[in-house]
Amino acid sequence: MTLREEFEHREHDIFHPSAAFSDSSKGRDVFEEPCDLRTIYQRDRDRILHSKAFRRLKGKTQVFLAPEGDHYRTRLTHTLEVSQNARTIAKALRVNEDLTEAIALGHDLGHTPFGHAGERELNRICSDGFRHQLQSVRVVEKLEKGGVGLNLTKEVRDGICNHSTSGTPATLEGKIVRLCDKIAYVNSDIDDAVRGRVIRESDLPERCVRVLGSSLRERLNTLIHDIVSNSVGKDDIIMSEEKYEALRELRKYMFDNVYINSCAKAEEGKAERMIRQLFEYYVGHMEELPEEYTRMVWEKGETVERAVCDYIAGMTDRYAVTTFQKLMVPTTWQVY
Repeated sequence: MTLREEFEHREHDIFHPSAAFSDSSKGRDVFEEPCDLRTIYQRDRDRILHSKAFRRLKGKTQVFLAPEGDHYRTRLTHTLEVSQNARTIAKALRVNEDLTEAIALGHDLGHTPFGHAGERELNRICSDGFRHQLQSVRVVEKLEKGGVGLNLTKEVRDGICNHSTSGTPATLEGKIVRLCDKIAYVNSDIDDAVRGRVIRESDLPERCVRVLGSSLRERLNTLIHDIVSNSVGKDDIIMSEEKYEALRELRKYMFDNVYINSCAKAEEGKAERMIRQLFEYYVGHMEELPEEYTRMVWEKGETVERAVCDYIAGMTDRYAVTTFQKLMVPTTWQVY
């Protein structure tokens, strides 16, 4: 018996009956021989962790565009926070921690530079539309490894595709990540907004503070415990009505006071215009795209707009700015 088989056997002794067992996965689109050390979901996690798209998350905006300071979240730190919270819950509920972690690490791989401002603009100008969760699936299926993709399991791709509020994940592990994404971004965005003096802790709705707590630590502790206590022994991942409504109210407060109307979002208009001009330029000059993207058009039948979307969505904030400056901003010259 291989070490992988020992792990799979142990899962049946430990996991909740409704957990996603590694040896019962629906598998990959392209068959691969099993690893002798790692389960199928461990391999998926490792593939995501070593992907180029994952490394680029460190250079992508979470909420605040180009803040001065080293302690604001990026898309990478957000991803790690989602993963940590989700793994805690998965372990407590005796479901598949490896699958949970793989979904969490991959859920935002398709996010654009400049956060949701970039996503909104690409959705506005691309005739096929743009949604970051679908782009994350596209990254792992078609864009990574020079267009071959990572060949992840169906369960991981389902969790990535359905991690947003409107999604309905097929596994308990995917449902955990879906809730943890919301918990992480609401609470970490509050922390960043307080650090940036956009809001104060004392500004938060009184009912939310009373129900969830008055600090980042207290709110995370309350919400994670609530999910565990309401989901233990059940075939679903749920929160109590009181805690869920408080989280929704907190999210609405952030939309009203931080995500839309705050001074911290003042630069987003520039970012949107930059994305739009890059898009228009590359649609008109497709030959200047990197070869892997032009190949998608000529060999795989993708539209030019989709290939341009793929290229821009994969950019970090800094690379997008540098590319824009190179293409759009005149440079000095001199005669020798």
